[in-house]
Amino acid sequence: MKRPTILDLAAAAGVSVATVDRVLNARLPVREETAKKVYEASEKIGYHGTNIIRQRMTGDLPTYNFGIVLRKERQTFYKDFAHELQVAASSIKDRHINLRIEFAKSEEPGELAELILGMTGKVHAIAATGPDHHDVTKAVTTIKSKGVPTFSLLSDFAQGVREAYLGTNNMKVGRTAAWMISKLSPVPGKVLLFLGGHRFHGHSLRETGFRAYMREYAPEFEVLDALVNLETRRLTYGLMMETLSRYPDLVGLYCIGGGMEGAIEALIQQNRSESIACLVNELTPESRQALLERRISGIFQTPLRELCTDLIMTMIHTKEHGMAESPGQRFLPAHLLVPESL
Repeated sequence: MKRPTILDLAAAAGVSVATVDRVLNARLPVREETAKKVYEASEKIGYHGTNIIRQRMTGDLPTYNFGIVLRKERQTFYKDFAHELQVAASSIKDRHINLRIEFAKSEEPGELAELILGMTGKVHAIAATGPDHHDVTKAVTTIKSKGVPTFSLLSDFAQGVREAYLGTNNMKVGRTAAWMISKLSPVPGKVLLFLGGHRFHGHSLRETGFRAYMREYAPEFEVLDALVNLETRRLTYGLMMETLSRYPDLVGLYCIGGGMEGAIEALIQQNRSESIACLVNELTPESRQALLERRISGIFQTPLRELCTDLIMTMIHTKEHGMAESPGQRFLPAHLLVPESL
């Protein structure tokens, strides 16, 4: 295929060759709208000078450095999360957005606090997901005093100090999970909940919503004491195997956090997946396959693309207009996937 020329670019952009030349070589000022039109046409036709045009357009743009703290670097969900954050940052064309993404290696609140404090002086704003703890609140308070706002993601922390929470309405997700299990189970029985940990505010809210719905609308079901699985596959598997042997009348299971792979493995091994309504969080290769095979009943999926786009825009707005007088919440609806969704 013939390589596009400057004539082709001018025609695609609907401007003169002289205008394209000014954009490419910065000879004379060009209106931002016109330069953007030339750049978009250049990308569309594959013009070889696209990178030069981008540099000309972005040379004087403001640069913002944002810090991100995620968890479990090797998990598919957090890999996807990091990718969507980069996509959202790169989609901003009128500012330079640099992301510093780090991953916590443990569940310890102290590690999250250290990662947040370690970004002081290096970023303009921070967003993180992790446990709610006084050490974390203290770290958020410290960097806020230095003019750096913090945003909590997925599971809230440092309420009243952090700038905003962005994620799903966890109370509603828990109630929805309870409604589904009560409707999917052919007979009442016992229901098990797995928590990642007691320090995760989002997990506590989902459990609260779940139990509140069952008390009000399905009291014939018995919700067992929640088990902490630290969001690990092996621990979840062991706890699930023990529960299955102890409660033959188990009819429902909700994995509020991670570790669902271990629960799915146990259900399949004990041939109980058809008799137990199972709900999990996040679409991964394993949860997708389990849903297709009807080993589980549904998946609550965080809308990562929308969340990441909203987060980057909110961080930019906060940087340019200042922190809010009253910390807030920005809820995004969780996507519910069932076997027929895939």
